[in-house]
Amino acid sequence: MDHLKVGKIVNTHGIKGEVKVVRITDFEERFEMGSTLWIKEKEDAALKPVTIDGHRIHKNFDLLHFEGYNNISDVEHFKESLLVINTDQLTELEDNEFYYHEVIGCEVETTTGELIGKVKEILSPGANDVWVVKQKGKEYLIPYIEDVVKEVDIENQKIKIEPMEGLLD
Repeated sequence: MDHLKVGKIVNTHGIKGEVKVVRITDFEERFEMGSTLWIKEKEDAALKPVTIDGHRIHKNFDLLHFEGYNNISDVEHFKESLLVINTDQLTELEDNEFYYHEVIGCEVETTTGELIGKVKEILSPGANDVWVVKQKGKEYLIPYIEDVVKEVDIENQKIKIEPMEGLLD
């Protein structure tokens, strides 16, 4: 069964079993009441299913409470663990929308065929995502906007861009 990251537990919050989570998803419904997530404590450890029975935002973190975990000592060992979902929980996307895992690893080249590098990370600073493209120690920040990103071919792991002035300097 394949799994995708949706968050990372960075700490506990209070004494009643809440955990502080850094979100790694754009989908609000991942943290809705009644949703099931899996906790991945270590790389090879078995996944532990948990059901969300409490969610709120506090200082740009998601605070989650899991059914049956009502004390700080119940959740303290979850620190630094990942929250994941099954790939069968993915929803259908609109045209020109992509999951992060589909874009990361794609090769980026200009419309003239110049290889820029591979997408290593995606940042979400505000109005649009920014793709971090690395090649031989160089790092480029490519905004995911219509004027720059001309073609995304997930099947062949290729992205074509038309860099605006100064983008690749």
